[in-house]
Amino acid sequence: YGDKYGNGNQNVPIPAYIGLGIWALVIQQISNQISISIIMWFSVKWRPQLYFSFAKIKVLFSFGWKLLASSLLNVFELEIRTLFIGKLYSSSALGFYNRGEQFPKLIVYNINGSIQSVMLPTLSAHQDNRRRAKEMMRRAIVTSSFLVFPMMIGMAVVAEPLVLIVLTEKWLPTVPFLQIFSISYALIPIHTANLQAINAMGRSDIFLKLEIIKKVIGLIILGISIPFGVYAIAIGQVISGMIATFINAYPNKQLLNYSYKEQLMDILPSFSIALIMGAVVSIFNKLNISEWGILILQVCAGVTIYLGLAKIFKLESFGYLVNTIRELMTINKNEPSN
Repeated sequence: YGDKYGNGNQNVPIPAYIGLGIWALVIQQISNQISISIIMWFSVKWRPQLYFSFAKIKVLFSFGWKLLASSLLNVFELEIRTLFIGKLYSSSALGFYNRGEQFPKLIVYNINGSIQSVMLPTLSAHQDNRRRAKEMMRRAIVTSSFLVFPMMIGMAVVAEPLVLIVLTEKWLPTVPFLQIFSISYALIPIHTANLQAINAMGRSDIFLKLEIIKKVIGLIILGISIPFGVYAIAIGQVISGMIATFINAYPNKQLLNYSYKEQLMDILPSFSIALIMGAVVSIFNKLNISEWGILILQVCAGVTIYLGLAKIFKLESFGYLVNTIRELMTINKNEPSN
């Protein structure tokens, strides 16, 4: 982006055609939030009123401030990595790092957001029935893993043709970062399920303690990895994520009697067939054809192999999703047409 502030190459076309430069991205983000607010205002019947209940505020604040503090710690740890990379290394290295994180983050956060919005209120409604809450948490982990593992492993395998098609050849240094972050973001749904279960039990105090422990460990790993370069920082993030799975799962052994070993056994089938799928699909990278051809072959083969193996080995999550789709189709057929 080239503009009057000297950002980038002046020969590059100016964003929005009016010389805003990088500020076009800022305006885009603000406009996006304003649009969402307007749509929500007309879509949701609730309207704010000048009514306060200090008793309710006290109860909600005692629970909510710990979540706020946890979120701030999480944002701090995520942003401090890019701060150090931008400060200690080149701007191009930071660009490759951020681009490599962008694709897996986009996919996983969309899936994770859907799970998170449903899981907390659903588990909260059954917080007095620990057995039922455990069953629901287990369903969330098994189903999300079945969806996310093949996507992330598949993305790591198709990283090179994907980058060449979407970002062009000059962004090829993004490929290793994309592969590293695909591994890291594959663990996000497991983190979410464990943390949402803790919150649903009303234990935001445990949630905050876990975040503090994880952030301290993350910062230590970051400090160790900085001297070894940008790739080491990215790998350090993967290591932090793996350690965090143990930390997040630990309290649910006591709260829901759902141990880390049980969780591992629940996600192992999906992870195993996703690895097999990834190993087979990676062979297509050696073909001497166009990037589009490789990518299309890999996607088609990956979907076929993964679903085929899931059906052959009768994965529980596969059967659950098939039955759910059938039920939805039956409901739609039975609904009277206008």
